[in-house]
Amino acid sequence: MDRSPLAADPARSRGREFPEDRAGARGPRSEFQRDRDRIIHSIAFRRLRSKTQVFIAPDGDHYRTRLTHSLEVAQIGRVIARALGLDEDLTEALCLAHDIGHPPFGHAGEDALQQATADAGGFDHNAQGLRVLMRLESPYCDHPGLNLTWELLEGLAKHNGPVEDPGWALAGLDGDFPLALGEHSSLEAQVAAVADDIAYDNHDIDDGLRAGFLSLDDLLTLDFVADQWREVEKRFPRAPRERQLRELVRVQIGLMVNDVIAQARRATAPLASAGDVRAAGRALATFSPAMAARERRLKKFMYDRLYYHREQIATAERARDVVAALYRAYATDETLLPADWRRSLPAEQPERARHITDFIAGMTDRFAIDQYARIHGRRPEGLSNV
Repeated sequence: MDRSPLAADPARSRGREFPEDRAGARGPRSEFQRDRDRIIHSIAFRRLRSKTQVFIAPDGDHYRTRLTHSLEVAQIGRVIARALGLDEDLTEALCLAHDIGHPPFGHAGEDALQQATADAGGFDHNAQGLRVLMRLESPYCDHPGLNLTWELLEGLAKHNGPVEDPGWALAGLDGDFPLALGEHSSLEAQVAAVADDIAYDNHDIDDGLRAGFLSLDDLLTLDFVADQWREVEKRFPRAPRERQLRELVRVQIGLMVNDVIAQARRATAPLASAGDVRAAGRALATFSPAMAARERRLKKFMYDRLYYHREQIATAERARDVVAALYRAYATDETLLPADWRRSLPAEQPERARHITDFIAGMTDRFAIDQYARIHGRRPEGLSNV
């Protein structure tokens, strides 16, 4: 498909925070391709393979992690971007990086760090992702961070649209490299955000069914899911139930993807440039009103039946306790930190608390469990419920 005039143009990028002299190593890659490759090669990205998506520290190899979720978001994002004529490389990079700031144990770990650092400005996984990419992940000799393009960073910063009240981490980064936080982002960033919704709405169903936390009867209480299930049974009447369920998930993803493409085309029809997208004053790559209503019902169902399932809540509470105990231990006895983190530990607050939080937030589930065992002499119990 021809490139849309609404697409972000890597040749006209607003640049990077720090000047670079790597023309010889750049080769045929665009600026956004370089962003994507830097993310894929980062240690922080590799750590996502052992960070919670839905189920905490799952024993099974078939459940999604933050890494596999991010790859699935990128696949959906590229499909939508290609259909709309947008920059696929920027979209993919945004999708791959969108969860890179998550601590161990997902939202349970985030809650623990937020509570522990309330007096130091708190913790937000989205701002932490920017902090990782712009300051903590530093493989280069001539600048901190990965030095990603303005378009990539501003898309991540506006994860849920314009930011009116940034927390300390995002405000500080924006002060160093202004990201126009009050404006709407590119269409590529909007596509990445809705691709995230599509991926976890449907793939979490797949994992919930596999774990036995959801049943088909539960799902069929949603009339729009029941309609698709009847079609699947009609098309594949002799297929095993497991394959029929996976087909149902695929159908649901396809319906949502096609809906976003059609809605975005309608919303952007009067626009002539990428600047018009930012000036529109609203998100343009969204679900249609009818699909948005269905998606809200599906989300409520998933919170009621899966995310707030009593076993999930109990496991999340134990995970919060582990992260909180790690923070207390490091804050009380700095010798428990690794030598390199101990050497760079600030003497004053709130920087000291934030430094400890950076260390914990970078942990995988497995490493956090191992550190807890090393400090407390026993492994935490009940951290896997599947």
